[in-house]
Amino acid sequence: MRKTFLRELASLGLPTCPGPELSLAPVSEQELASLPAAARRYLEFMKVPGRPRDWSFRMRFEGRFRRSRDEAWMRCEAWQYSTRLGLARVFHLKLRFFGLVPVLGRDTYLDGRGRMLIRLLDLVTVGDGTGEAYDIGELVTYLNDGIMLAPSLLLVPEVRWTEVDASSFDVALSDRGRTVSARVFLDERGAPVDFATSDRFYSDPKDPARVTRCRWTTPMAGFMEVADRRLPTRGQAVWHPPEGELAYADFAVDPASVAFNIAPGT
Repeated sequence: MRKTFLRELASLGLPTCPGPELSLAPVSEQELASLPAAARRYLEFMKVPGRPRDWSFRMRFEGRFRRSRDEAWMRCEAWQYSTRLGLARVFHLKLRFFGLVPVLGRDTYLDGRGRMLIRLLDLVTVGDGTGEAYDIGELVTYLNDGIMLAPSLLLVPEVRWTEVDASSFDVALSDRGRTVSARVFLDERGAPVDFATSDRFYSDPKDPARVTRCRWTTPMAGFMEVADRRLPTRGQAVWHPPEGELAYADFAVDPASVAFNIAPGT
């Protein structure tokens, strides 16, 4: 899976290094002074001040996935690459239906467009979602990844931080004329324990053609230190449709796979 992921990533034509217009200087306390107090506390917990800002990351995850409450959890593996150079996200998920049939899912946000491609045996397409709902959903997922995995990717003019209270703040990201937003919830340390947005769209497992805007959250179970950074130990992705919440993904970061500020495909 890693070889397939890196090969496809290298073929996308994404920028391989930042240009001179992008500052990689360490993040200063003065730069953060205008942010809401809760956002500053969060960035301090994530060990952002004083460290050079990031422009990309690559990670591997392992965990479990399911499509509905009635379905058993399936073990899975995932690889992800995100970059703020052109703002892109590439996420590959591999699992086995019924424990036997390999399925590879690709979630991407490239050139302002979102796509969810699902292929059986990586040969037969069983789902290929595109359009406005996917553009919005993949963009807000990039925002979620930035909050939980690489905060300095979001210290750019395209991101707006808004005060809520001592334990939460709102964050909004604009790209290609489209804006998505979310609320971030903190614990007493400043750790981001949840992310909530309504800028994602839920496909009913019983009626896949029915896609509706839906509240989506990503609660985190804890944090660990990796190379002088704080990263989640484990997190979930949860839909909140009217019929009741559905936790459908449960992932853990593989610390050995973590790499920041690298070109795609390396």
